Amino acid sequence: MTGFGAAIYGCAGLRLTKDETALFRQARPFGFILFARNLDTPAQIRALCAEMRAAVGWDAPIFIDQEGGRVQRLRPPLARDWRPPLEDATQLGRDAARAFWLRGRIMAEELRGLGIDGNCIPTLDIARPETHRFLHNRCYGADVATVVAHGRAAAEGLMQGGVLPVMKHIPGHGLGTLDSHLELPRVAAPLDALDGMDFAPFRALNTLPMAMSAHIVFEAIDHRPATQSPVMIELIRDSIGFGGLLMTDDISMQALSGTVPERARAALDAGCDVVLHCNGDLAEMQAVAEAAGAMSPAAQTRAETALAARQAPAPVDIEALQQEFEALIARALNDRA
Repeated sequence: MTGFGAAIYGCAGLRLTKDETALFRQARPFGFILFARNLDTPAQIRALCAEMRAAVGWDAPIFIDQEGGRVQRLRPPLARDWRPPLEDATQLGRDAARAFWLRGRIMAEELRGLGIDGNCIPTLDIARPETHRFLHNRCYGADVATVVAHGRAAAEGLMQGGVLPVMKHIPGHGLGTLDSHLELPRVAAPLDALDGMDFAPFRALNTLPMAMSAHIVFEAIDHRPATQSPVMIELIRDSIGFGGLLMTDDISMQALSGTVPERARAALDAGCDVVLHCNGDLAEMQAVAEAAGAMSPAAQTRAETALAARQAPAPVDIEALQQEFEALIARALNDRA
């Protein structure tokens, strides 16, 4: 297989421009990501996905952030509205793990019907009282066992529906008290506390095919953000044991310093496999493509392994699964009444 460019890109609008098509043809990014600005009708979304794949000449993965709650790019009538994950995690009790599998499997059906085959879930950060509100209700629980159970269920539901999950934000963002879209969070917790709590869900699910890095500093380990820290990437690989494809969180986020291409190069030099650039700015994408270049041989191997996990979905009665999910929600509401 011809080597992939070490990037995942968005685009500006509902269809590719000639300049975007030319860039993608030349840079051959590993994949693409969609946002609300790219989503209008089912036919338009499918056409955009087809244009993206045609530009690179192969069946590139196309990702989205379809978490539920505030972070949900597809809304009715394109897809159902999902509650924030932490609401289902806390309110569904004994049924929560099954509900998260159903969420994943139903989401997969919705996404694949539009040409999308990657979803940036599960969010394996541990929710705490101090977790910044940008992240808190996106989490899957407030303790390791709960997050692992729910995260595994959601990931399995997606994969059984033919969609690649991307666990985030490795190695853990739950202690962050700042919004990394705007500024750089710093965590002072000691390594043993981090290892037993924040890092643990990722270790438990370290065989998943893909993960997204955290733009956060763990002061007890390194002064650099995890995304750009060789020390943290080594910890992710060796101590956490994640051997899959490691993508950055969006390198346009202001937690990172320097120019966007400098941020991209620093992340790849630290050991990330692929950089994520989301805002669709053509000049930035051109600069990132030049800075990032092609994947390293090791990253290429991990990318091919991740893609091999993207299987055709097994047949399933989606209507029956939707009815089961609604019944679980109704039972939880009745129990609380």
